[in-house]
Amino acid sequence: MRNLENISLLPYNTFGMDVKAKLFIEYDSVDELRQVLKEHRTERLLHIGQGSNLLFTKDFDGVILHSRMARARFIDDNTVEAQNGLRLDDLIAQLTDMGYSGMENLSLIPGEVGASAVQNVGAYGSEAKDAIISLRILDNETLEERVMTNDDCHFGYRDSIFKHELRDKVTVLSVVYHVEKGDARAKRAEIIQTRLNKLPEVGKIGSAGSFFMNPFVPKEKAEYLLKLYPEMPHFDTPQGVKIPAAWMIEQCGCKGKTIGGAQVWNKQPLVIVNATGNAKPDDIIALAKFVSDSVLERFDIHINPEVNYI
Repeated sequence: MRNLENISLLPYNTFGMDVKAKLFIEYDSVDELRQVLKEHRTERLLHIGQGSNLLFTKDFDGVILHSRMARARFIDDNTVEAQNGLRLDDLIAQLTDMGYSGMENLSLIPGEVGASAVQNVGAYGSEAKDAIISLRILDNETLEERVMTNDDCHFGYRDSIFKHELRDKVTVLSVVYHVEKGDARAKRAEIIQTRLNKLPEVGKIGSAGSFFMNPFVPKEKAEYLLKLYPEMPHFDTPQGVKIPAAWMIEQCGCKGKTIGGAQVWNKQPLVIVNATGNAKPDDIIALAKFVSDSVLERFDIHINPEVNYI
């Protein structure tokens, strides 16, 4: 276990926000996690992965937890269990090299296994939930372990029960995935190249990946907008008609817009970047509000952040 007091969180969030945490603890086992939860029961706790889907808006007056449990093992020929601290892309790379397929569309998404399940990350028509069989979790209050099935998790678009009823109440310890034998090397390489062409590279330009979620609107709303914008991309789904937020943001002329050190990424307007390397949290927040207000004014549609403000 590692305990660090009053440290900068700059290395622990992909946006590159130089804020401090009162205490940062990394644990190497479930027993160590139990010990931490017992000792710091009355304090504010935040469990992070790679820090790739959050924006620290100020110093964190509490305890940041991070897992160093990063192993994976096959349960049978088509089932693999990965611990929460393993980077998702490292897992996919390992599976691909071993001749397994099924998760390659999630290649190069930043984040760790535990957090990616909480967020139900997705890209190019796939989501984490499509491969997840079950999760092993720890109740943060009783410190007991239990298993949750895919259905128990109430997965939705970038959503799960862990962002609602179970928020801050449990810790995802490991995730069990279904995989298939198959050569996914070419597909993984294609996905990686596509992401590198459109998105800022993690570690070089600060961002949290896609900042906004795509909205779903009623069919009648979509039909009205199509009369005004016949070229508008749209996709019928059980949740309603999905309209790409990136398209609307671009129509509003927000691509390349800057506020302070923050910028709407020129290659993909869903992304807000720390363009100067020293953007302040208020720069990011102000730019995100400008973008969402612009979309609301033009299309009368609310676009919500995928990023969590801390």
